[in-house]
Amino acid sequence: MKVVFLDRATMGPDIELARPSFEHEWVEFDKTRPEEVLERTRGADVVITNKAPLRAETLAELPTLKMISVAATGYDVIDIEACKKQGIQVSNVRGYAVHTVPEHTFALILGLRRSIKAYVDDVIAGEWERSGQFCFFNHPLKDLAGSRLGIIGEGAIGQSVASIGRAFGMEPVFAAHKNVSGLGPLYTPWDEVIETADVISIHAPLTPSTRHCIDATEFSRMKQKPLIVNTARGGLVDEQAMVDALHAGQISGFGFDVLTAEPPNPDNPLLTVLNRPDVLVTPHIAWASQQARLEVWRQTIAHVDGFSNGEELNSLTKS
Repeated sequence: MKVVFLDRATMGPDIELARPSFEHEWVEFDKTRPEEVLERTRGADVVITNKAPLRAETLAELPTLKMISVAATGYDVIDIEACKKQGIQVSNVRGYAVHTVPEHTFALILGLRRSIKAYVDDVIAGEWERSGQFCFFNHPLKDLAGSRLGIIGEGAIGQSVASIGRAFGMEPVFAAHKNVSGLGPLYTPWDEVIETADVISIHAPLTPSTRHCIDATEFSRMKQKPLIVNTARGGLVDEQAMVDALHAGQISGFGFDVLTAEPPNPDNPLLTVLNRPDVLVTPHIAWASQQARLEVWRQTIAHVDGFSNGEELNSLTKS
């Protein structure tokens, strides 16, 4: 059985990759551009991918392909319907990020709420020596305790973010889905969250209904001038509208780990405000603690082994 891993570099050089337990031919590539996918996957029985896409037109040219193991939870790079039609099993990893993403989320929240970046830059610039006293107050400092944490996305990661928020004395509320009613008492109406939250943290999947779920209309109604934090998917927030809102003082800042295009295009509006003290942008690493990556790979290979034994583990295509 031939197994091809298209983007080994996404796992990082410090993670040793276990191989499938059955006899196989192993081929791996550090990175694979979309236009290289077809040639590199010809003749493969199993393909492992994180971000390298497998679209319908490519899948149609791969008659030997029987299984795709996605080394991630998000599977928008795979044409699931085409896989179902061709009888290709697709599995993804789940539950690995319930610590790493919430911890990174709060690293961004705390960094912004306490103006960490701004104060560190001031110390480097010699401001402390020039201040003439033991401390100085060039930037805002706010507690988390007593503030309202609006969470968009009520899955395992959103729930973990809520638990951490409660530990800080915050009031976490889960936003009802935008333009959806009747979700029950566990949800706070979307409009209320937008208007009353001090911090808005996004943990929703990217779908046609969630794309740009926060846009200029939402920013104009944010009475608390909240921090906006996104460790979920790029595209959930209208990036130009957010930069405009920052300049207009409609929000207090933002911390983003995900962008619409990754790596960012040169014209991404977020790149124009990176030097501001109220902006933190990290390169899609919220998911990537060493422990989390080890778990991602454990599941990824377990799914391949399961396929060889006739099992469908974490299947996205099982009818």
